[in-house]
Amino acid sequence: MVKPYQINCNGKLLSLEQPKVMGILNFTSDSFYDGGKNNSISQALQHCEKMLIEGATIIDLGGQSTRPNATMLNSNDERSLLKNIIPVLTREFPDAVFSIDTFWSEVAAYAIENGFAIVNDISAGTIDQKMMETVAKLQVPYVLMHMIGTPKTMQQHTNYADILFEINLFFAEKINQLRALNVNDILLDIGFGFSKTVEQNFEVLANLECITNVQELPIVVGISRKSMIYKTLNHNAKESLNGTTALHMKALEKGAKLLRVHDVKEAKECIVLHEKLQEYAK
Repeated sequence: MVKPYQINCNGKLLSLEQPKVMGILNFTSDSFYDGGKNNSISQALQHCEKMLIEGATIIDLGGQSTRPNATMLNSNDERSLLKNIIPVLTREFPDAVFSIDTFWSEVAAYAIENGFAIVNDISAGTIDQKMMETVAKLQVPYVLMHMIGTPKTMQQHTNYADILFEINLFFAEKINQLRALNVNDILLDIGFGFSKTVEQNFEVLANLECITNVQELPIVVGISRKSMIYKTLNHNAKESLNGTTALHMKALEKGAKLLRVHDVKEAKECIVLHEKLQEYAK
């Protein structure tokens, strides 16, 4: 079992002993599910407020799509885009905990300097070699994700001899690098949909305890409306809320501590029901 864990968010300790919800705020035009829906400041603020009211503990802001074959914005373009929204979010919601979803160290530093509390890096420091050093200087929690390659090339890297072993090895190497830099608060994102086939996604989720029990760090699960759901059910992302909720319950059973989601209300309800079930487990 994962040990009780706290992360320091702008001087406030956030406990992950009970699972929490991270709400997705895409400030981009080409996200796989809600691209363009929240890419104006007014729409982003409305959606952020809605997610906080529904029970999101963390709001995760991203400025570019990381869907398969996505074209990457460079650091300057991403920072220019996010400069329009980051100061507004922290001003309008001063008590909220925000994370910045970026693989660029300059974007991460800008967000943290403007009130954000967490860096969420899908590349685990491989796209920008300065990222880990930057996180160490900033002394903020760092979410690192398992992915091989980049969003544009990741689906070319799905050949594993033992996927669970290789994910654990990947995490162990990254954790050692971060510990050497004195990064204290580390969270591990499994990377569902990244460098993994549909079948591999299900294999990892079905055996998630093989990672949670080995790493003993908070595990982040991002399966919300992803292709592993809608390809299996033969529909699309918009029709994948029920499937998402079903797999969220399995993730919680297997030790996930943070659900990264598009639909906060439903994920929060899933956590409440899972916690209630735990009260009666023998």
